[in-house]
Amino acid sequence: MRPPSGVTGNLLSSDTGGAAKTVAAPFGHALVEAALQNPRIVGLTADLGKYTDLHVFAERFPERFFQIGMAEQNLIGVAAGLARTGFIPFATTYCVFATRRAYDFIAVGCALGKANVKIIAGLPGLTTGYGGTHQGIEDLALMRSVPNLVVLDPCDATEISQAVQAIAAYHGPVYMRLLRGQVPVVFDPGNYQFEIGRARLLRDGKDVAIISTGLMTARALEARSLLAKENVQAAVLHVSTLKPFDREAVLGLVGRVNRVVTAENHVVTGGLASAVADAVTDAGLSIRLKRIGIPDCFCESGSIPYLVKRYQMDTASIAAAARALLQ
Repeated sequence: MRPPSGVTGNLLSSDTGGAAKTVAAPFGHALVEAALQNPRIVGLTADLGKYTDLHVFAERFPERFFQIGMAEQNLIGVAAGLARTGFIPFATTYCVFATRRAYDFIAVGCALGKANVKIIAGLPGLTTGYGGTHQGIEDLALMRSVPNLVVLDPCDATEISQAVQAIAAYHGPVYMRLLRGQVPVVFDPGNYQFEIGRARLLRDGKDVAIISTGLMTARALEARSLLAKENVQAAVLHVSTLKPFDREAVLGLVGRVNRVVTAENHVVTGGLASAVADAVTDAGLSIRLKRIGIPDCFCESGSIPYLVKRYQMDTASIAAAARALLQ
């Protein structure tokens, strides 16, 4: 059941976490910019244009916007068909509806034949308080297991805007998590450049490594600042592409800093922590690892700040995990 029209507040909006600067609907505005450059770009949604920021695109290009209705399998099927005829479809819905309801259509209709479909998935992890029906907590695990599919989890408004341009230029299927509404700015647009498949070492350090993805990177950077006050030097590696995974960057860091905290807005199984553990095991390295993320459960309903603390995904919990590794 979808939330009623007009609902606002922490239940549906991205958690800004007290960010000093935010940008409204960065995905929608970036897609408009991309569409101005490329007339083959079209937008589709399954009754969620307003809540995935696609309404910005629909208002600018009504003739290139398709409202499919509450039918996620049709959404992906239509997008695949449009891709086969030369269009570049951006299809938006919530993580849970794309991955749980349309998984076979993504795997077969998009990934098997490398259809040029961009799936933009809102409400990732704990960015809504509507409980297990709407919290996309296992989508990265599902999407990472699909061959030929690029999987992205951007950190902030800057990276979302740059990622839209990158995936519009990339030929092939892409799954991207979406932060919508008022989205924090963590990275300086003038100094940051997103690349598909590339992790970024944001801060270096010799005592502990924090490897993070998505919105958890902002909390990882805050945790690093807390640790610095205790003379603990923490490195922060931001992994915005879960697939293809930048094994070289991860192994380069953990090869010299073997106390590792992973931080992800996702269950701790099958996502970033699993990708790091796989890479380390394949390379024959030995590390001490603590995983910050959603435990093996469907989460409660509630405000975002409450849920983040309830499941120990806040800045303080990341710092505490780092301290525990140093004992």
